[in-house]
Amino acid sequence: MQNLETPKTNDGKNMGSKMREGLTNHLIDIDGVVCEDIPNEEPERMKSAYEIPGVKDKINKWYDNRNILAFFTSRTDVQREVTIEGLKEHGFKYPNIMFNKPRGGNCHYMDNRYIKSTKFNGDFKEIY
Repeated sequence: MQNLETPKTNDGKNMGSKMREGLTNHLIDIDGVVCEDIPNEEPERMKSAYEIPGVKDKINKWYDNRNILAFFTSRTDVQREVTIEGLKEHGFKYPNIMFNKPRGGNCHYMDNRYIKSTKFNGDFKEIY
């Protein structure tokens, strides 16, 4: 993928890929960030969920600027079809969606690279 580069060690071995300068990987939750917070136990609400104001414009701009985007959701595989249909109907651009994120919050993510996270507080315009 052209958004990534593979740096080399001093002895010429490939290291893990990293994003090109100026680009970002965005892992974006759906419920409570992209749309109203809908529990998995009420999947019938997913199709009519209201969109958080400004979110689609921001996400589609990141996509158009060649950033890497993935929705990362606690929705299960059972909600896969209705979730993908809903994102498509609302006009979200994204190449990836990951289901079955652990539920309940209080997540701790570990990586060998610097990670930035943002607790979403209802205003998508204030993230960057």
